[in-house]
Parts: sequence; C-alpha cells; structure tokens
Amino acid sequence: MVKPGVRREAIAQLMREHEVSERRACSALQVERSSLRYHARRPDDTQLRSRLKALSSERKRFGYCRLHVMLAREGWHVNHKKLRRIYRKEGLQVRKRCGRKRALGTRAPICLPDAVNRRRSLDFVSDAFSDGRRFRILAVVDSRECLALVGDTSLSGTRVTRVLDQLIALRGKAETIVSDNGTELTSMVVLQWAQGNGVAWHYIAPGKPMQNGFVESFNGKLRNECLNETLFSSLHHARAVLAEWKHDYNTIRPHSAHGGKTPAVIAQQSCTGVPPHMIASKPDSGHEFNQSLYL
Repeated sequence: MVKPGVRREAIAQLMREHEVSERRACSALQVERSSLRYHARRPDDTQLRSRLKALSSERKRFGYCRLHVMLAREGWHVNHKKLRRIYRKEGLQVRKRCGRKRALGTRAPICLPDAVNRRRSLDFVSDAFSDGRRFRILAVVDSRECLALVGDTSLSGTRVTRVLDQLIALRGKAETIVSDNGTELTSMVVLQWAQGNGVAWHYIAPGKPMQNGFVESFNGKLRNECLNETLFSSLHHARAVLAEWKHDYNTIRPHSAHGGKTPAVIAQQSCTGVPPHMIASKPDSGHEFNQSLYL
C-alpha cells in the first residue's frame, strides 16, 4: 500500500469488518492519522490546461519543455514538473513519425462536375503480358470521358506530370484533380506540379475508393470489356488495344448514365470555353491523342 487513496480504503475496510476505531486501525497498518484525514487542495488549472492544449495544437512538434518556455513568456509561472504532469495527463505527447511523409491534400467534399475540365480523376490499373511480365495503365477520366490510357512497365510521378501537361496542351487545364494516396501521386514532383499549375489536387480518404467513383467505375468497365478479354503479347500490342478501346468507349459505346449517348457527345454539349477541336469527336482523334502521350 503506497498511495494514500489505497491506504484510506484499507483502513475503512478494517474499521468496517473488524469494528475497530480509527486510531487502532491506523496503528495496525502503520498509517499516520494526519495523512488519513488530509485532503488535497490543488488550485484550479482549467485555464492552464486550455492554454496548454491550444499551444500544443498550434505547435504540434513541440514538447513540454518548449511549451513551458512559451507559457512563461505569456506570464504563466508554473513548475516544469507540474506542467509535465498536466501535459502527459492530457495526452499531448509528441508522436514519433513512422514511415514516409504523405500528402494530405484537400479533404473537403467536392461537388459533381457539370461541365468539362471541372474534375479529372486519376488511377492505375495493373495487368500482365502473356509471358507473365506485369505492366500498368494510367487512366485519366474527365467526368465519364476517358482522356488518356497510358500503358507502360513503369509509371512514375514524373511520367504522370508529363501526361497531365500534354492533357493541358490538348484539352485545357482542369479545376480539380482527384486521386488516391498512391506513391506516384503523392510524390514531391506531383505536388510541385499541382502548385505550379494552380490545380486543386483532392486526395480521397485511405480505404475509400467510392470517393473517386468515376474512375473506379471506368476501371471496372476497362477490366471487364478489354483487359479480361485480351491476351497481350507485348507493350506495343497493349498500347494499340488500349487506344482502340478508348476510342470505342468515348465515341461508340452507349452509356446508360447519359441516356444512351456517348461521352464525346456529352462533352461537346457541356463544353464551355473549350475549342471544338479539343473534344474527341472525330473517328481517328482518339488514336492520335493516345499515341501523343507516349512521345
């Protein structure tokens, strides 16, 4: 029995069960009667706690020593040991960083696009050649229109920004880009590109693919209608098949969400301020556009 509270409970139990006096119970357990009757009279630390939590939220990487100095500058004269006790009790300890730094991006809900170049969605799809080698596909979707299908054995953040630059030159700049938190899309190259081009990059919450529903729905159609139906022999073959399927998806395949119309027709109808030649409406424009992404 070390703590005063435990001693008080033991003495109370001894007095209750054995019907002895307080003096005799204290003598048996070797506890001073003064410590038994003592009641702590600590000052109210509500304002100190509130200010400490406010400072720790502003300076998230500061420990209690630096916070103690900053509180002293504001006129709070408190013992550093007491401050450390409050600091630990409030759970304000600095957490050790583990793993790589991840981009946070914007977490606010985003509105559904009502015209072209409002929102573009990015995602990667993986597949394999007939000999077992893997390759990846970068899919860029503007609402429900596929702007790019880039297949390669390696797609880094630099390659992603190069594709986005080509899309800006061919189709104009988007207001918002939505993607997951993949390594390529959270790299410093991508973050610098978004900041330099003035594009709002929205990262979905981890484990919430439904927040990027347009490209997820597109990936399902790509997998079901193209990737699962084709045995790719080489990268050149894969790129040719992807270009052909992208052209069919945009200009021929009817979409139930558009009432049977194609994404190219809907893009022309909702186009505001985008030259008509930038919309993939001609029969061969999809092939030419997809080939330009590999140059």
